[in-house]
Amino acid sequence: QVQLVESGGDTVQAGGSLRLSCAASGLTFSSYAMGWFRQAPGKEREFVAAISRSGDSTYYSDSVKGRFTISRDNAKNTVYLQMNSLKPEDTAVYYCAATGLRYSSFYYSTDRYAYWGQGTQVTVSS
Repeated sequence: QVQLVESGGDTVQAGGSLRLSCAASGLTFSSYAMGWFRQAPGKEREFVAAISRSGDSTYYSDSVKGRFTISRDNAKNTVYLQMNSLKPEDTAVYYCAATGLRYSSFYYSTDRYAYWGQGTQVTVSS
């Protein structure tokens, strides 16, 4: 049984930082590219960042590029999202997801991911 468990969500002031973690179990972690998505109230779930199976390649949405960093530790079956210079518009539930697809063009779409975590709330106050 595959499980993805996010942690690290919190309430922070604008300009602050948070580090999200996603611990995976029940799958061969190094065989999956990992993504972070977020969903704000009343909005659709949107792509934030993704990382290749080896961690050599990373991908970001324009809205977080330069502020967020995705990384992974395959020995710990964990993917991270370091979020700096947080803005109120970053407020959302953040989800991690796993895909067995190899092509990076697939990483941006929610329907390309086979497994999802339950989400962790990030709130940025102004």
